[in-house]
Amino acid sequence: MSPSVPHDAGVLQRLRGLRARLLTAIAVAVLAGFLTSWTVASVIGPPIFQAHLLESGALDPAVDRHAQAAFRTASAVSLGLALVAAAVSSMVVSAFLARRIQRRLTGVRRAAEQVAVGDYSARAPQIGMGSEFDELAGAFNTMAADLAGIEAARTRMLSELAHEMRTPAAILEAYLEAIRDGVAHADGPTIEMLQAQVARLTRLSQDIALVTTAEEGRLAMRRARVPARALLNEAAAQIVGRAADADIRFSVDVAPSAEGALLDADVDRLGQVLTNLLDNALRHTPSGGSVRLGAVRVGDRLRITVRDDGEGISPEHLPRIFDRFYRVDTARDRAHGGSGVGLSIVRSITEAHGGSVTARSDGPARGTVLVVELPVVTDRATGDAAGTA
Repeated sequence: MSPSVPHDAGVLQRLRGLRARLLTAIAVAVLAGFLTSWTVASVIGPPIFQAHLLESGALDPAVDRHAQAAFRTASAVSLGLALVAAAVSSMVVSAFLARRIQRRLTGVRRAAEQVAVGDYSARAPQIGMGSEFDELAGAFNTMAADLAGIEAARTRMLSELAHEMRTPAAILEAYLEAIRDGVAHADGPTIEMLQAQVARLTRLSQDIALVTTAEEGRLAMRRARVPARALLNEAAAQIVGRAADADIRFSVDVAPSAEGALLDADVDRLGQVLTNLLDNALRHTPSGGSVRLGAVRVGDRLRITVRDDGEGISPEHLPRIFDRFYRVDTARDRAHGGSGVGLSIVRSITEAHGGSVTARSDGPARGTVLVVELPVVTDRATGDAAGTA
């Protein structure tokens, strides 16, 4: 009994396949056309023939009966043969088309099976059976390409995350073994160094949790009307000391149009956005360089810019710098001490506020400009946006 199960299953699958369903649908349509044609011919044909007999003047009942019988026989035979011939030809053409469609869709099915097992390089061939089928193949190929990109990003992210965690974990393990073996002592500097590595791991885990929560749309917000100037001043106050220590000129330029602008925002979250942008600018600006924080009102948006004259970014890297763990230069960026998710956090928080963030650079050693645009609160009482100069 068991050997027959796969055969039966295959038969059922073929019976339920596209080709069988197309043929069944066409057969039903042909049968409906057959019955309709037969009914119409039977109802309309005899009265018309009888009317022509009356007009011809053949009033002999025997001739009339014979003529009507001949008409019915001839009509039935000719109509029946015509309908049978039409049905056969329709089924032959339909079988050819169904087979062709089935063969063309086989490539799409095989590509889908490859994608299902993790081969995201599979692509569906062009079906060539009309725009709808071609659009289906195109949509499938776009999906496969997106999945390939997501898988590559996931693999890279896991690799980068493992590396980020491996370094502090290895330092902790080495020092703890040294203390246990009596080679090192748990003195003040050693404890501080161990605490710094623990803090690094904690910060990394918090950053990953934050960006993941934000990208999934689950980021908790405590929104309030916040003066944009206050946010900028707070961010500047946190960075000005570090800039001076690094011998980097730091300035703030707020246009008159942005002075009174209000934002519907979470103060802490947007503060983190500005801090991350300024930290990134300082890390990639050499001693003697400059970092400028600016803001200007553009319509109903507040445009905040962080501009530096530091290392710059090559054009091929610009679209990726907001991806998690993406680094323009892996070794150099790790040396700067970044976790690799700072700009991802910036994008996630900014988009959660209904804004956007972009980057531009003229290339290496030509500086970078990071631009955040946020919606400005509208004053409904006056019909004008708050902060309009």
